[in-house]
Amino acid sequence: MILRQILLSLLLQLCFATWAYPQEKVIYKQIDTLELSMEVYRPNQSSETDTYPALVFFFGGGWTGGSTAQFEPHARYFSERGMVCFLVDYRVNSRNQTTPFESLMDAKSAIRYIRMHADQFKIDPYQIVAAGGSAGGHLAAATALIDSFNESSDDLKVSSKPNALVLFNPVIDNGPGGYGFERIGAQYKDFSPLHNIQKDSPPTVLFLGTKDDLIPVETMEYYQKVMEKVGSRCELHLYKDQIHGFFNYRNFEFYKETLLKADEFLVSLGILSEFPKVEVK
Repeated sequence: MILRQILLSLLLQLCFATWAYPQEKVIYKQIDTLELSMEVYRPNQSSETDTYPALVFFFGGGWTGGSTAQFEPHARYFSERGMVCFLVDYRVNSRNQTTPFESLMDAKSAIRYIRMHADQFKIDPYQIVAAGGSAGGHLAAATALIDSFNESSDDLKVSSKPNALVLFNPVIDNGPGGYGFERIGAQYKDFSPLHNIQKDSPPTVLFLGTKDDLIPVETMEYYQKVMEKVGSRCELHLYKDQIHGFFNYRNFEFYKETLLKADEFLVSLGILSEFPKVEVK
């Protein structure tokens, strides 16, 4: 019996090792001649009737730069865990001469596109998780909390709000003294996640280093406090002496630790099954 279980476990690991690959690049939005795309990582689909939860990643870079490659390791891992993962490209200042407001419009368009095409992607439209780091963390949170900054071409009958959030040292305060205020200005009241927490906000997990020079620990603790005050689940994991971006793949120890904490969080929500586990690599 034990030998049979070991062989079954090895077989499952072998199957999962071949699961993750970017199957396609999809154009989700076009502005004049500019095409915005997302890379799709799918689990191995064993049945035409299977549906999966979705995990949508927004890269960091201060709404100025950045690359979808940042979360490629995360997408590979979670697609092996049975999620359809999306690496979303969006407009940034260095490439498109845009403001943070256009970045948010694109993020909301991406969530809407994924939800509208749930059948195509074989996802459950009620199990969409948004994730991101730094300014990408802002975008993920803002798709859930900010009602304005919608693209005029979007179908607003389709919700841009994800069902859960996984945020890595996110920019969640854009008010005076917060990150990006010099670019956001008076519109922070309609743009800053911290200033727009509402009842029934999606359950959220946060990761932050205690020596982050952009995101104060106190800000994140206050965010957690307000989330819990309105009755929304909000987990905060602090990492002693770690700086901004500590969770990235190049810091493998903390990449692995935060990845597995995010996994546990999604298991606790019933979005992921507890088993089978896959290797972090």
